[in-house]
Amino acid sequence: MKTNIYRREFLRGAGSFALAFPGLSSWCGLNWAIPDFQPGEKKRLVVMFSPNGMVRDGFWPKTEGPDFEMDQVLKPLESLREKTLVIHGICNKVRGDGDNHMRGMSCLLTGNELFPGNIQGGSHKPAGWAKGISIDQEIKNFLQANEATRTRFGTLEFGVRVPNKADPWTRMVYAGPNQPVAPITDPYRMYEKMYGNVKDRENLMSVLNLVREDIELSGARVDVRDRHLLEAHGEYIGQMEQELGNKEKPTYFVAPTELPKNVRDADENMPELSKMQIDLLVNGFANDLNRISTLQFTQSVGQSKMKWLEINEGHHTLSHDPDKKQESQDKLRRINTWYCEQLAYLCKKLEQTKEPGTNQSMLDNTLVVWTNELGHGNSHTLDNLPMVLVGGGFGFEMGRFTKVKNVTTSRLWLAIAHAMGHQIDSFGLADLCSEGPVKL
Repeated sequence: MKTNIYRREFLRGAGSFALAFPGLSSWCGLNWAIPDFQPGEKKRLVVMFSPNGMVRDGFWPKTEGPDFEMDQVLKPLESLREKTLVIHGICNKVRGDGDNHMRGMSCLLTGNELFPGNIQGGSHKPAGWAKGISIDQEIKNFLQANEATRTRFGTLEFGVRVPNKADPWTRMVYAGPNQPVAPITDPYRMYEKMYGNVKDRENLMSVLNLVREDIELSGARVDVRDRHLLEAHGEYIGQMEQELGNKEKPTYFVAPTELPKNVRDADENMPELSKMQIDLLVNGFANDLNRISTLQFTQSVGQSKMKWLEINEGHHTLSHDPDKKQESQDKLRRINTWYCEQLAYLCKKLEQTKEPGTNQSMLDNTLVVWTNELGHGNSHTLDNLPMVLVGGGFGFEMGRFTKVKNVTTSRLWLAIAHAMGHQIDSFGLADLCSEGPVKL
């Protein structure tokens, strides 16, 4: 029925439409940039976030160096040991308004304070949004300013079960001061953003074919006076078809990811939603739609119930239980192990995907950072944030566990910016990175 409506409306308005829009392919919805697939090394960055702190027992290795043991939480990364760097001692030193969950989330990637505001946390002063840009957007702007590294989107922000509300607990990405960027938490919406115009083109060609059929059938039933109008319509349809047909189609190294249908946004579907988003993330990299991605699981103070792990309590509630409560600690280890499994799935998929035009895997040219807004859940500390780096390294010495002493997040982001080729002198609050990038 919908197609018939399209056809009737098109026939009714084709004459005036043609006068107003002589070139349909000039519509912004159909005129997309074809990816520039130049072979050679590309540098990509992924920041993956999971909430509510990290368990101490079961995550942190007990010995430094290349022979570190991967305990329960990190076990999913065992096959990627040589490309993994675990860092102890990275601290969020941003203070000011807001509670630790708020600053832990919105100051994590910005290295900057929160504006005064009216959003009240569990304690301390109310606050607003962050005062600065996040490191992913900073590096994106650098890459997009150079024709050789410019891509269609620059960055894509993926979410899994991020709630439909906006506050400092739900946003870690900032385009600038007071400019939070919402992740796309619906895989179907993300697919439409990445590849929807390809489908629009196919649908339009289908409608044009149907309209042409209607014109040809109508020609036998109208008198001579109206035949010239149908002929004019037919000529215009032919011009549109030729214009769309001549328009060079975007070429992709891999086909757009096929998503399963009708997966509802619900806690019980988190495993499937996570897989869908990660598949899209890697697919976007493979087609060079962007060089930077963020992957945010839920939010700071996230209360997802992971019943597929036989856990009925909300994650944040469990994170408040004391360390001596072993049942809760066991559940938290299982939750964080599951998050590490998502990291491992992402990294292995990158490893299994060939870098176009080279003999490398995409993981060789990608650095994935897994982090959290808190170092430990029940203490709400912003010290010793869990930092796991996986991938090519970009000059970092991978395949080891290392301890640094009281290094700010800004100094780590500065080091990663330099590794991506962006030689900035400072990031976030200047006094928090005055010692320069951390050496890893």
